[in-house]
Amino acid sequence: MNTPDPKPNDGKPEISLSQAQQSAQGKPRYWVWAIVVCVIAAAIVVSALHRDESAQGPQGKRGFGMAVVPISAAEARKGDIGVYTNALGYVTPVYTVMVKSRVDGQLMSVNYVEGQTVHAGDSLADIDPRPYQAQVLQMEGQLIRDKALLENAHVDLDRYKIAYASNAIPEQQLATQLATVHQYEGTVKLDEGALSNAAVQLIYCHITAPISGRVGLRLVDPGNIVHATDTNPLAVITQLQPITVIFSVEESALPLVQQQLSQGKKLAVDAYDHFQEKKLASGTLLTTDNQVDTTTASVRYKAIFPNEDNSLFPNQFVNVRLLVLTEQGVTLVPTSTIQRSPVGTFVYVIQTNQTVAMRPVKEGPTEGDLTAVEGLGVGEKIAADNFNRLQDGMKVAVGNPEGGPSNPAVQVSAGDSVRVAAGDPKDGPKQGRGKKKKMTAAEATPSHE
Repeated sequence: MNTPDPKPNDGKPEISLSQAQQSAQGKPRYWVWAIVVCVIAAAIVVSALHRDESAQGPQGKRGFGMAVVPISAAEARKGDIGVYTNALGYVTPVYTVMVKSRVDGQLMSVNYVEGQTVHAGDSLADIDPRPYQAQVLQMEGQLIRDKALLENAHVDLDRYKIAYASNAIPEQQLATQLATVHQYEGTVKLDEGALSNAAVQLIYCHITAPISGRVGLRLVDPGNIVHATDTNPLAVITQLQPITVIFSVEESALPLVQQQLSQGKKLAVDAYDHFQEKKLASGTLLTTDNQVDTTTASVRYKAIFPNEDNSLFPNQFVNVRLLVLTEQGVTLVPTSTIQRSPVGTFVYVIQTNQTVAMRPVKEGPTEGDLTAVEGLGVGEKIAADNFNRLQDGMKVAVGNPEGGPSNPAVQVSAGDSVRVAAGDPKDGPKQGRGKKKKMTAAEATPSHE
């Protein structure tokens, strides 16, 4: 049997069945790896481009080295500011009276209400007056009797004088009668004094207010027996209008204060509450102490306040501000615009090319939200916000403090972008006339390079 000849392969190499299967299985794997490599390469390229744009910032496309920061501006102005000294003080009344009984007896009535404001001479309490009325009657009777004896002695003295003139009696008898007259005169004086004392004791039974002020809580109830030697008072009255405040200030301020007082100036003093937020009263400095406290190196001062609204209360702690002097014609800026660094205080001055420059300043006294500074000219513009984004030489877009743009053609938005309104149609290209073009802050700010 003849075996047929194999077909010619036209010059192609022969491939076995096993090789064909291996080739079919390996071909898809090469495509998978190729796709993975392409995806990774694309991701690397996109990431690099994104980092490039982030590093350039909003102005990277225009070739600027930094972003434009929108800020508000404040202007340094000339004005007056007070130099204050702060201290902690306590309120003390001008007068404090502890009303006590000056006689012994039963307390019949209390004629005041706790916390009442009384005036000098107002009735406070009454003590049983009957024992003292009896003493007054007794002293009156004794005085009348001794006056009668004195009159009789005068009559006898007149008779003795006539008899002595006619040599009817010796001179010694006349002298004795004259001494008797003087004795009765002394007795009458003694009786008059005893009567006055009894009358005073009777007056003491009716207790009145010695000063005008506020009465405290009732300390003794009616019906109790009170004595002149009691340690507890019947009432305590404190004067509230005017009232004083005592506070201590470091001795370093003493020469300046003494200089002002020696010139006859009245230094203003303000009293604030515990949190230094509400001003309670305004007054003037009354006097200083006569020595420095060596333990605290401070001097005590006393200020007086009218206290018409009773805002100050005895023994109340207050924060005191003493106006030592007023500096006139100094440069004032908002306190919030002053920044601090390890080398000192500074402000961001806005230049004519719309950039900011760090300007060192010397900080002076502060009053309210204004601070006096040295090293800044009157009328110079300084940054008022966004300090965390500012650096020396950084470009800024200044907004109008009143809410509108400083440049009528530029309006700063919250997203660091501006909207530039088209100006006169003659100035811009034809396609831009009468329309508003939305731009970024980088595109709106002109280049000064």
